[in-house]
Amino acid sequence: MKGAKIWKSLVTLGGGRFLSSSSSAFTLAEVLVTLGIIGVVSAMTVPSLMQNYQRQSYVTQLHKVYNELSQALVRYQNDKNAVNLSEAGLTSVSSLSDFFLNYFKVVNNCENNSTPCFAASYKKMSGTSSNFKCLHNCMVLANGASIGTVNEFVSGNTIITQIVVDINGQKGPNIFGRDAFSLFLYKNGVIDDLIGNDTSDDTNYEWGVAEAPLSKEQREENFSYGCTSSDGGRYHGCFGKILNDNWQMTY
Repeated sequence: MKGAKIWKSLVTLGGGRFLSSSSSAFTLAEVLVTLGIIGVVSAMTVPSLMQNYQRQSYVTQLHKVYNELSQALVRYQNDKNAVNLSEAGLTSVSSLSDFFLNYFKVVNNCENNSTPCFAASYKKMSGTSSNFKCLHNCMVLANGASIGTVNEFVSGNTIITQIVVDINGQKGPNIFGRDAFSLFLYKNGVIDDLIGNDTSDDTNYEWGVAEAPLSKEQREENFSYGCTSSDGGRYHGCFGKILNDNWQMTY
Protein backbone atom coordinates (compact mmCIF):
# COMPACT_ATOMS: atom_id res chain seq x y z
CA MET A 1 0.00 0.00 0.00
CA LYS A 2 2.81 2.35 0.84
CA GLY A 3 4.43 1.66 -2.54
CA ALA A 4 1.16 2.33 -4.32
CA LYS A 5 0.89 5.73 -2.64
CA ILE A 6 4.43 6.70 -3.74
CA TRP A 7 3.66 5.69 -7.35
CA LYS A 8 0.44 7.72 -7.29
CA SER A 9 2.33 10.76 -6.01
CA LEU A 10 4.91 10.53 -8.80
CA VAL A 11 2.23 10.33 -11.45
CA THR A 12 0.46 13.32 -9.90
CA LEU A 13 3.70 15.38 -9.92
CA GLY A 14 4.08 14.63 -13.60
CA GLY A 15 0.65 16.01 -14.36
CA GLY A 16 -0.65 12.52 -14.85
CA ARG A 17 1.79 11.99 -17.77
CA PHE A 18 5.25 11.82 -16.20
CA LEU A 19 5.51 8.05 -16.11
CA SER A 20 2.72 7.14 -18.48
CA SER A 21 4.31 5.66 -21.61
CA SER A 22 0.96 5.19 -23.29
CA SER A 23 0.10 8.92 -23.25
CA SER A 24 3.53 10.35 -24.28
CA ALA A 25 4.61 7.99 -27.09
CA PHE A 26 3.85 8.64 -30.79
CA THR A 27 1.78 6.08 -32.58
CA LEU A 28 3.07 4.50 -35.78
CA ALA A 29 0.49 6.44 -37.78
CA GLU A 30 1.67 9.74 -36.29
CA VAL A 31 5.30 8.91 -37.10
CA LEU A 32 4.42 8.04 -40.70
CA VAL A 33 2.41 11.23 -41.15
CA THR A 34 5.30 13.32 -39.77
CA LEU A 35 7.82 11.61 -42.05
CA GLY A 36 5.50 12.15 -44.99
CA ILE A 37 5.25 15.87 -44.28
CA ILE A 38 9.04 16.14 -43.97
CA GLY A 39 9.42 14.32 -47.27
CA VAL A 40 7.01 16.64 -49.08
CA VAL A 41 8.67 19.77 -47.70
CA SER A 42 12.12 18.44 -48.66
CA ALA A 43 10.94 17.60 -52.18
CA MET A 44 9.69 21.18 -52.57
CA THR A 45 12.67 23.02 -51.09
CA VAL A 46 15.79 20.94 -51.81
CA PRO A 47 15.75 21.41 -55.63
CA SER A 48 15.42 25.18 -55.19
CA LEU A 49 18.25 25.23 -52.67
CA MET A 50 20.45 23.18 -55.01
CA GLN A 51 19.73 25.51 -57.93
CA ASN A 52 20.57 28.57 -55.85
CA TYR A 53 23.77 26.93 -54.67
CA GLN A 54 24.77 26.07 -58.24
CA ARG A 55 24.07 29.60 -59.46
CA GLN A 56 26.14 31.11 -56.69
CA SER A 57 29.02 28.71 -57.37
CA TYR A 58 29.06 29.91 -60.99
CA VAL A 59 29.16 33.54 -59.85
CA THR A 60 31.92 32.82 -57.33
CA GLN A 61 34.10 31.32 -60.07
CA LEU A 62 33.32 34.19 -62.43
CA HIS A 63 34.19 36.74 -59.74
CA LYS A 64 37.51 34.98 -59.18
CA VAL A 65 38.41 35.15 -62.89
CA TYR A 66 37.26 38.77 -63.04
CA ASN A 67 39.46 39.73 -60.09
CA GLU A 68 42.49 37.92 -61.49
CA LEU A 69 42.01 39.58 -64.88
CA SER A 70 41.50 43.04 -63.35
CA GLN A 71 44.61 42.74 -61.17
CA ALA A 72 46.71 41.47 -64.06
CA LEU A 73 45.63 44.42 -66.24
CA VAL A 74 46.63 46.88 -63.51
CA ARG A 75 50.05 45.24 -63.21
CA TYR A 76 50.47 45.25 -66.99
CA GLN A 77 49.63 48.94 -67.28
CA ASN A 78 51.91 49.84 -64.35
CA ASP A 79 54.76 47.77 -65.77
CA LYS A 80 54.49 49.78 -68.99
CA ASN A 81 54.22 53.13 -67.13
CA ALA A 82 51.18 53.89 -69.26
CA VAL A 83 48.02 55.89 -68.60
CA ASN A 84 45.71 53.37 -70.30
CA LEU A 85 45.84 49.91 -71.83
CA SER A 86 46.18 51.11 -75.42
CA GLU A 87 49.18 53.21 -74.51
CA ALA A 88 50.57 50.19 -72.68
CA GLY A 89 50.53 48.32 -75.99
CA LEU A 90 47.46 46.10 -75.65
CA THR A 91 46.37 46.81 -79.20
CA SER A 92 46.52 43.52 -81.10
CA VAL A 93 45.83 39.80 -80.93
CA SER A 94 49.53 39.07 -80.44
CA SER A 95 49.89 41.61 -77.61
CA LEU A 96 46.91 40.06 -75.80
CA SER A 97 48.52 36.63 -76.23
CA ASP A 98 51.71 37.93 -74.63
CA PHE A 99 49.66 39.43 -71.82
CA PHE A 100 47.90 36.14 -71.03
CA LEU A 101 51.10 34.09 -71.24
CA ASN A 102 53.11 36.49 -69.07
CA TYR A 103 50.53 37.37 -66.41
CA PHE A 104 48.63 34.09 -66.04
CA LYS A 105 49.56 30.47 -65.56
CA VAL A 106 48.36 28.92 -68.81
CA VAL A 107 48.02 25.12 -68.80
CA ASN A 108 46.80 24.75 -72.38
CA ASN A 109 47.29 27.13 -75.29
CA CYS A 110 45.03 26.31 -78.22
CA GLU A 111 45.99 29.56 -79.97
CA ASN A 112 43.38 30.13 -82.70
CA ASN A 113 41.49 26.86 -82.18
CA SER A 114 38.36 26.85 -80.03
CA THR A 115 38.63 23.18 -79.05
CA PRO A 116 39.84 21.55 -76.91
CA CYS A 117 40.19 24.66 -74.75
CA PHE A 118 36.47 25.40 -75.06
CA ALA A 119 33.53 23.05 -75.48
CA ALA A 120 32.53 22.12 -79.02
CA SER A 121 29.18 23.90 -78.73
CA TYR A 122 27.32 26.33 -76.49
CA LYS A 123 23.71 27.30 -75.91
CA LYS A 124 21.87 30.29 -74.56
CA MET A 125 19.46 30.23 -71.64
CA SER A 126 16.59 30.32 -74.13
CA GLY A 127 17.76 26.94 -75.44
CA THR A 128 18.95 28.45 -78.71
CA SER A 129 22.33 27.29 -79.98
CA SER A 130 25.00 29.98 -79.75
CA ASN A 131 27.29 30.60 -82.69
CA PHE A 132 30.23 31.28 -80.37
CA LYS A 133 33.63 29.99 -81.42
CA CYS A 134 36.87 31.17 -79.88
CA LEU A 135 38.98 32.56 -82.72
CA HIS A 136 42.06 34.00 -81.01
CA ASN A 137 44.10 33.41 -77.85
CA CYS A 138 42.06 30.37 -76.83
CA MET A 139 43.59 29.15 -73.57
CA VAL A 140 42.91 27.24 -70.37
CA LEU A 141 44.14 28.83 -67.15
CA ALA A 142 45.44 27.05 -64.07
CA ASN A 143 42.19 27.84 -62.23
CA GLY A 144 40.30 25.69 -64.75
CA ALA A 145 38.70 28.54 -66.67
CA SER A 146 38.86 28.85 -70.45
CA ILE A 147 39.51 32.30 -71.89
CA GLY A 148 39.78 33.72 -75.40
CA THR A 149 38.56 36.30 -77.91
CA VAL A 150 36.09 36.07 -80.77
CA ASN A 151 37.10 39.02 -82.90
CA GLU A 152 39.98 41.18 -84.01
CA PHE A 153 40.78 44.21 -81.91
CA VAL A 154 38.38 47.11 -82.24
CA SER A 155 40.01 50.38 -83.25
CA GLY A 156 38.81 53.95 -83.07
CA ASN A 157 36.54 53.63 -80.04
CA THR A 158 36.63 52.89 -76.32
CA ILE A 159 36.63 49.07 -76.49
CA ILE A 160 39.82 47.07 -76.88
CA THR A 161 38.29 43.64 -77.41
CA GLN A 162 35.64 41.12 -76.38
CA ILE A 163 36.76 38.31 -74.08
CA VAL A 164 34.75 35.13 -73.50
CA VAL A 165 35.23 33.17 -70.28
CA ASP A 166 33.97 29.67 -69.52
CA ILE A 167 34.51 29.39 -65.78
CA ASN A 168 34.80 25.58 -65.79
CA GLY A 169 36.26 24.90 -69.23
CA GLN A 170 34.70 22.11 -71.25
CA LYS A 171 32.52 20.94 -68.36
CA GLY A 172 28.81 21.57 -68.68
CA PRO A 173 26.35 23.05 -68.86
CA ASN A 174 28.12 25.28 -71.44
CA ILE A 175 25.36 27.88 -71.41
CA PHE A 176 25.94 31.61 -71.74
CA GLY A 177 24.72 33.25 -68.57
CA ARG A 178 25.45 30.16 -66.45
CA ASP A 179 29.06 29.02 -66.85
CA ALA A 180 30.01 31.06 -69.94
CA PHE A 181 30.15 34.85 -70.15
CA SER A 182 31.06 37.58 -72.60
CA LEU A 183 33.18 40.41 -71.13
CA PHE A 184 34.36 43.59 -72.81
CA LEU A 185 37.72 45.13 -72.08
CA TYR A 186 37.88 48.93 -72.33
CA LYS A 187 40.91 51.13 -72.92
CA ASN A 188 40.54 52.71 -69.47
CA GLY A 189 41.04 49.27 -67.91
CA VAL A 190 37.41 48.67 -66.96
CA ILE A 191 35.86 45.26 -67.62
CA ASP A 192 32.14 45.57 -68.28
CA ASP A 193 29.44 44.66 -70.77
CA LEU A 194 28.97 46.05 -74.26
CA ILE A 195 28.30 49.75 -74.88
CA GLY A 196 26.63 50.31 -78.22
CA ASN A 197 24.75 53.09 -79.92
CA ASP A 198 21.34 51.47 -80.49
CA THR A 199 20.31 47.93 -79.60
CA SER A 200 17.24 48.20 -81.84
CA ASP A 201 19.33 48.62 -84.99
CA ASP A 202 21.44 45.54 -85.79
CA THR A 203 22.57 46.89 -89.18
CA ASN A 204 24.15 50.10 -87.90
CA TYR A 205 25.10 48.89 -84.44
CA GLU A 206 28.40 50.38 -83.31
CA TRP A 207 30.54 49.21 -80.41
CA GLY A 208 32.22 51.35 -77.81
CA VAL A 209 30.50 54.68 -78.30
CA ALA A 210 31.17 55.70 -74.67
CA GLU A 211 33.52 54.91 -71.82
CA ALA A 212 32.83 52.21 -69.26
CA PRO A 213 31.44 51.60 -66.71
CA LEU A 214 27.94 51.22 -68.07
CA SER A 215 24.88 52.57 -66.34
CA LYS A 216 22.41 50.16 -64.76
CA GLU A 217 19.93 51.00 -67.52
CA GLN A 218 22.44 50.13 -70.25
CA ARG A 219 23.20 46.80 -68.60
CA GLU A 220 19.53 45.94 -68.23
CA GLU A 221 18.98 46.77 -71.90
CA ASN A 222 21.88 44.49 -72.86
CA PHE A 223 20.43 41.72 -70.71
CA SER A 224 17.17 41.80 -72.66
CA TYR A 225 18.77 42.41 -76.04
CA GLY A 226 21.50 39.80 -75.72
CA CYS A 227 21.47 37.43 -72.75
CA THR A 228 17.81 36.38 -72.75
CA SER A 229 17.13 36.71 -76.48
CA SER A 230 16.84 33.75 -78.85
CA ASP A 231 19.40 35.21 -81.26
CA GLY A 232 22.41 32.86 -81.28
CA GLY A 233 24.73 35.69 -82.24
CA ARG A 234 23.99 37.75 -79.14
CA TYR A 235 25.56 36.15 -76.10
CA HIS A 236 26.54 39.28 -74.21
CA GLY A 237 24.46 41.01 -71.52
CA CYS A 238 24.58 38.34 -68.81
CA PHE A 239 27.75 39.68 -67.19
CA GLY A 240 26.34 43.19 -66.90
CA LYS A 241 23.23 41.85 -65.18
CA ILE A 242 25.41 40.14 -62.55
CA LEU A 243 27.27 43.42 -62.01
CA ASN A 244 23.93 45.21 -61.57
CA ASP A 245 22.78 42.68 -59.00
CA ASN A 246 25.93 42.90 -56.85
CA TRP A 247 27.45 39.62 -58.01
CA GLN A 248 24.27 37.60 -57.66
CA MET A 249 22.71 35.43 -60.37
CA THR A 250 19.09 36.47 -59.92
CA TYR A 251 17.83 35.25 -63.30
